[in-house]
Amino acid sequence: MNGIASATLTLTLPRVVNIMITEDTLSVDLEDGRTISVPIGWYPRLTYGTPAERENFQISGAGYGIYWPELDEDIGIEGLLLGKKSLESQSSFERWLRNRKTTQ
Repeated sequence: MNGIASATLTLTLPRVVNIMITEDTLSVDLEDGRTISVPIGWYPRLTYGTPAERENFQISGAGYGIYWPELDEDIGIEGLLLGKKSLESQSSFERWLRNRKTTQ
């Protein structure tokens, strides 16, 4: 056989089993025993959310994501594992913040 041998690598993501939020940290327990902790400052909507809004979350996407309906924030486990911060643009966040102030 000529050429280079190749292999296909398939990654399986662990599911979320528990979430803890403090004033400055989002910690996610995974089914494989790991805990991922990131600053909530990575996710501005969580930063501006009240403690009650932060506690109102749903494990979504068959366990591969977290959704906060009152904050319209959705974070996937893959992004957390890769250390990705929110990709929301500043203008989108500012629009959300303005609308939030008018509805509260």
